[in-house]
Amino acid sequence: MSFEGWDFSCPDWEVKLRNGQTPIPDLPIDEVEGGCAVDYYNKLRLPDVPGQPTLGDVSGEWFRDIVRAAFGAVHKADLKGTTVLHRMVGELFLLVPKKNSKTTNSAALGITWLLMNTRPNVDGIIVGPTQEVADKCFEQASSMIKLDPYLEKRFQVIDHKKTIIDLKINEETGKPRNAKLKIKSFDRKVVTGSIPAFAIIDELHVMAQSHVASKVLAQIRGGMITNPESLLVIITTQSDGTPTGVFKEELDYARAVRDGAISDDVRMLPVLYEFPEKIQAAENKPWRDTKHWPMVLPNLGRSVFLERLKSEYRTAREKGIESETVWASQHLNIQIGLGLHTDRWAGADYWLKAARPELTFEAIIANSDVCVVGIDGGGLDDLLGFGVLGRHAETRIWQHWGRAWGDAAFVRERRKSIIPFLEQFEKDGDFEFVDDLQEAYEEIAEICVQLREAGLLPEADGIGMDPEGVGPIVDALIEREFEIEDIRAISQGYKLNAAIKSAPVKLKNGTFVHCGQPVMAWCVSNAKTENRGNAQIVTKAASGTGKIDPLMALFDAVQLMSWNPVAARSRAFEYTGM
Repeated sequence: MSFEGWDFSCPDWEVKLRNGQTPIPDLPIDEVEGGCAVDYYNKLRLPDVPGQPTLGDVSGEWFRDIVRAAFGAVHKADLKGTTVLHRMVGELFLLVPKKNSKTTNSAALGITWLLMNTRPNVDGIIVGPTQEVADKCFEQASSMIKLDPYLEKRFQVIDHKKTIIDLKINEETGKPRNAKLKIKSFDRKVVTGSIPAFAIIDELHVMAQSHVASKVLAQIRGGMITNPESLLVIITTQSDGTPTGVFKEELDYARAVRDGAISDDVRMLPVLYEFPEKIQAAENKPWRDTKHWPMVLPNLGRSVFLERLKSEYRTAREKGIESETVWASQHLNIQIGLGLHTDRWAGADYWLKAARPELTFEAIIANSDVCVVGIDGGGLDDLLGFGVLGRHAETRIWQHWGRAWGDAAFVRERRKSIIPFLEQFEKDGDFEFVDDLQEAYEEIAEICVQLREAGLLPEADGIGMDPEGVGPIVDALIEREFEIEDIRAISQGYKLNAAIKSAPVKLKNGTFVHCGQPVMAWCVSNAKTENRGNAQIVTKAASGTGKIDPLMALFDAVQLMSWNPVAARSRAFEYTGM
């Protein structure tokens, strides 16, 4: 059970979505508080719709369910003659596709909070991902107020500060309540000096691309700790790339709560409009069938229309897989596993299918009859890529495990756009920021020693690497009594053509598997190819800011393994079925 006996899991969420119901569990809602909030919400008018109807007339029941839960999930306690309101739903995570009135509902939810709030001198904030979204949200909120004579008297709207102030007189003090709702665009200083009692974070997946996003969210949460009535609402669409950083963390947590995997001390209510895995992730892409689409479109027939979506989808699909994938992520909440751009490496199509999460570096050592190592050196502002490729002793299937390092100072300063990804990979244990790359060189040498002592490296050409900038790595290996014959310089560019083309074939036919590491999936999604003569090459220049160094290290290892190496020492094996 969840916080103080409240259970926020929703095991029948798929059934609810199919039946057009809001995917939240039945909760012991305070009908007075919840009903009051819904009444306020219903009376607000839509300023950008002909006739300016009320939300009560045109809004979907799904969002009223959310308003009811957000403000009605409370516990009232008497403390020395004073009623203390404790909000049981302290956080709400809403995942909903584009065009389902997220911005309008954010504005309406902010005004509803002001109307429901009784505490003086507290702040609420709505944080938009861009200045344009923040401006739109404020315009909606201020226009809703101007359309209602009561609200126009009760609230002061300060346009240049994008702030709305509650002027209602507090009966106990005789002074204005002075609660403020501020609407801002995302910035690392967005909550500086503020302790919000209420916050809406709009499009977290966009903000997560900033390396300070997790700090901003932590600061907001930290400011809410002392207020039992505080409410944090995250409203977001699925990421248009591989989920990462704080967005991935929050989404994974919300799913775990929904599925009952996390139940202790939970105050987050997840409301996730997404397909089950059998529709979203199946290889034949069942989500393409439009009969499934209404499941994840709660505002269908109001702000979003099926025929319009079908037309847009046909256009996106005609433009290619990259356009189709991005469209589906934004309009159907399809989670992108790999960036399937048109000039992608052919192996990207089969990479996820070849993942074996149970496979580990230790398992590769235990099951292989030979292993080879690939290294891509990089530089201070680059990544150092490393990979071990083992050949299973019984099945002869190739098995891969990768790792990467980065210079903490240089990479954090010069590769800021990818820091959220790298921090996530570091948590996964597959990447490490180091103060001095020499630390990484020493670790690489130790792994090679481990493979040698296990009798898995061939007598020659067991370690392959891009010859550029690898002197310190070679030195670290020589210090551990490796010979020059053990190390092979692998020519890059068109000379890697065989490895670049042969790996996808083995991925497709199942004779190449890997550990399912997110860092490798990210590198694969970043890899772009170009043709030079009869050869196909994958280059860092073609891949832009996204890094591919661990993938290049894999290609080096594939080159070595393609020569059918034999381990220096034979071993006895017990087949484990891996």
